[in-house]
Amino acid sequence: MLPTHFVSPASISQHADRDQHDDMTAATTNQRQNGSTTYPPTTASGGARATFGTAPSNPTVKKLLGSRGIASLTIDTGPLSGQAAKKNGTVAEPSLTISTRTTVGAKRGRWHTLEFKLYYLVFAVMVPLMVYVPVRLSTPSNPNYWSYTDHLEPGWIAGRLRDDSDFQYRSFRDYVPALVGIVGVYLGLSKLFTLLPSTSAKYTRIDSTSTNSATTRPNRIAFLTVFTTIFIFSLHGFNSLKLLLILITNYGLSKALGGTRIAPVVAFAFNIGALFAVHWNDGFEYSRISPALGFFEVFKGLLPRWQINFNITMLRLVSFAMDYHWAKCEADTGGQAGRAMGEVEREGSEATYQQRTRLSQHLEEYGLSNYLLYALYPPLFIAGPIMTFNDFTSQLRRPCRIERGTVVRYGVRFVVSLLTMELILHFIYVNAIKDSKAWVGATPLELSMIGFWNLIIVWLKLLIPWRFFRLWAMADGVEAPENMVRCMANNYSTLGFWRSWHRSYNLWIVRYIYVPLGGSRNQIPSTLLVFTFVALWHDLSLKLLAWGWLITFFIVPEVVARRVLPYSVWGQRWWFRYVAAVGGVGNVLMMMTGNLVGFAIGMDGLRYMVRQLLGSWEGVRFMVGACATLFVGVQVMFEYREEEVRRGIDRKC
Repeated sequence: MLPTHFVSPASISQHADRDQHDDMTAATTNQRQNGSTTYPPTTASGGARATFGTAPSNPTVKKLLGSRGIASLTIDTGPLSGQAAKKNGTVAEPSLTISTRTTVGAKRGRWHTLEFKLYYLVFAVMVPLMVYVPVRLSTPSNPNYWSYTDHLEPGWIAGRLRDDSDFQYRSFRDYVPALVGIVGVYLGLSKLFTLLPSTSAKYTRIDSTSTNSATTRPNRIAFLTVFTTIFIFSLHGFNSLKLLLILITNYGLSKALGGTRIAPVVAFAFNIGALFAVHWNDGFEYSRISPALGFFEVFKGLLPRWQINFNITMLRLVSFAMDYHWAKCEADTGGQAGRAMGEVEREGSEATYQQRTRLSQHLEEYGLSNYLLYALYPPLFIAGPIMTFNDFTSQLRRPCRIERGTVVRYGVRFVVSLLTMELILHFIYVNAIKDSKAWVGATPLELSMIGFWNLIIVWLKLLIPWRFFRLWAMADGVEAPENMVRCMANNYSTLGFWRSWHRSYNLWIVRYIYVPLGGSRNQIPSTLLVFTFVALWHDLSLKLLAWGWLITFFIVPEVVARRVLPYSVWGQRWWFRYVAAVGGVGNVLMMMTGNLVGFAIGMDGLRYMVRQLLGSWEGVRFMVGACATLFVGVQVMFEYREEEVRRGIDRKC
């Protein structure tokens, strides 16, 4: 499972775009090799670049995709960092999280054609039905209602009960008031430290009024050191000593072996071994190690099970080890680590995400202080998003300029997401139905809606904490990748789905596992190893291992279809869009199957659902109608992305 071949830093610098374009599924690389593109087409014509934020093609679409449209509640509709959009409109850069890039060459819109008016009619009927069915199942009129009522708790909306069965979301929801208070204290103390006499002028930020000027951000390191120490001890108590032991051991191994051939293997072996060990031994209770150490169990902190958060921390430890290894290789082969990054900063401009991630720092930046601050950075420590060491250290030294209005708008998006989840849990009890297996006697339509809305809940329960912690980092002047680029229901490509879902983890996988394993040169074996790692990283369970292998299997048809019917050859034919939509329907069904197994009903629940959907004529008729409805949905997804391209946006998913 461990990567055995790692490209050298020289190879990385020679192929500077590989991390961005050679995704975990290597779709874009294959497209270059085969002279094809995805559908809808997103390549720029003649190398031109469109101005970011070009007006939508008509007023109706503006309400959907405009800077204040519906889409702005779920995705970035404009740049994040201030340097990405000058007032005169001459800079055409997308958000630096690389969830977006600029492009041109879209076709004329189809929104007002007769074909799409028929699609709107389907939407007008089916979307309300998809809401009505699970709401009806969540009332006492459902014969199975009393089978799952023990999962319901008193709510606060319209006198309704609330589905409280999801432990992950319940844990976050209960801590929201405390987390908001911690964020307030953090930001207040951060501001207070800047007013104290400066101890160092090393760490600066770009001034909000000028791209080329810089103002000192005093005492940044001192503040982070003090707050991080208090924060980690408050979270994990004396268990934080175990975490610190692992961090120091990883640091010592990385510094001792960096630049050698065995460094990558040791980095992965140690950290994966540590991950398995702490989970297998339930965090290594002090009393189990030795009765004499029982004193340390007096205070275990607010989160006694420190091993739960170690999954995210482990990724940061690997990132430090690999980034230092590549920087050391660069220095040992005659290069000067950090020279390219230094040149970017001397120009006075703000580094892009790609530059911050790929360009090595000076070797002295890979010190113990920066390492510990990176691994334990409070806003991102609990759940991410995941940043690379190079990126974090670059921003620690020279923070991004994030406009206050951007932070406020992102905060509004977080609140909207939270309220959406609350509405669903008050009116749609599908998670309780799933946990109680209270689906006996359900029709094929009802079964499918139980599965669909469970996936919506999975999406939201992950999106909400990720969005909260990213908001905290943004308020602190740190730009972390956006984890959810699209709504779960707005995906027709298996390849694109895994680029947009847990985006920061995808970028980590690409940089540290997929590309070193050979990327598109070994596409299927690399993908199998990647998803095996992903499944085991999430949890040591057969259910998630089956999920990982299912996902790999489900990727194969799309890879084959792209090679057999490349857009560059067949894309201008009238029938191509319809054939692609049929493939999209298959992808949607496979993605739902895989994720229902991994994160919702498991293999037993899936077998029951398949028997009900395909074991009778009623089920078969429903599946035909469902596929026709999905076909309409995929066509609208195509046009939605075409509209993004008309605005100069390509999200690569």
